[in-house]
Amino acid sequence: MRVFHRVLIKLSGEALGKKEEPFDFSVIGRVADAVAEVAGSGVQVALVLGGGNIWRGRQGPSAHMDAVTADHMGMLATTINCLALQDALEKREIQVRTQSAIEMRQIAEPYIRRRAMRHLEVGKIVIFACGTGNPFFSTDTAAALRAAEIDAEVVLKATNVDGVYDKDPRGNPDAVRFASLDYLEVLNRGLGVMDSTATTLCMDNKIPIIVFNIKEPGNLLRIVKGESLGTIVN
Repeated sequence: MRVFHRVLIKLSGEALGKKEEPFDFSVIGRVADAVAEVAGSGVQVALVLGGGNIWRGRQGPSAHMDAVTADHMGMLATTINCLALQDALEKREIQVRTQSAIEMRQIAEPYIRRRAMRHLEVGKIVIFACGTGNPFFSTDTAAALRAAEIDAEVVLKATNVDGVYDKDPRGNPDAVRFASLDYLEVLNRGLGVMDSTATTLCMDNKIPIIVFNIKEPGNLLRIVKGESLGTIVN
């Protein structure tokens, strides 16, 4: 039995690799397996991918760049990741459509809300590239926006940790994981589940956010079947 009918998965670029080696194809394969498993259960799946494994925008040496130019480069990085995941899914005989907020018709469809929803209704996976298509907005915000536009029931924030903690669990063995939070608590405590714009957009549209560990096999399917995993924000 599934609890969710239509979900949006937000996957960071860092989950796919690092700048020194942008793509870990074994990881991309595992993500594709997990997404294919969920789609095979009858759940309609859309994804928004980040580009941090390729380009970190206005961080590091690129901080001196024009902000709009740096953000546009980040949008192109997300497209590369989207095509990599699309290829992995198609190798598993899954029908996929990548839609871009910035037109690049030779390699992706333009983002059209009704077309995206139609793809989902007939069982295709839709991957949204280029964030919102606007500078100064993160891919977290793009995930919240697309989730609201396509009437997704939940945003599934796929990370490398098993939820939201009161401090970084990687350097603090006494860190405590939250089972649930409300939106205002996330905003007031600056917990960084998603950026404040994305969190507020989800709050205004009553879209819950579930933060979970994508690296644990079966977690994605378990969540859409209603198991309590990670941290839920609602």
